[in-house]
Amino acid sequence: MILCQDAQTLRTTLTIEDKLAKALKALAHRSGKPFKSVVNETLQAGLTASNVLPEPRPYSVEPQHMGAVLDNLNLNKALAHADRLEDEELIRKLQLKK
Repeated sequence: MILCQDAQTLRTTLTIEDKLAKALKALAHRSGKPFKSVVNETLQAGLTASNVLPEPRPYSVEPQHMGAVLDNLNLNKALAHADRLEDEELIRKLQLKK
């Protein structure tokens, strides 16, 4: 990527799909504008259009009942329980390799 002295210009190489390149060249030919101008105008139009997206809807989740918690499982120590289960599985796998 080459940055020119002019702060408003960035010289770079793009790989454009053949179908898009043909459409851009045809548009440049029809409009009588340079290919570079057509590419810049098309990119600007796309970026401008993407800024006009509707506001996202508020995110909401409906809670689902997943059943009762096991009596011997203290959820205040859920990470410790997950660590213990992982350790037990590692030990089991190591013992299988012996």
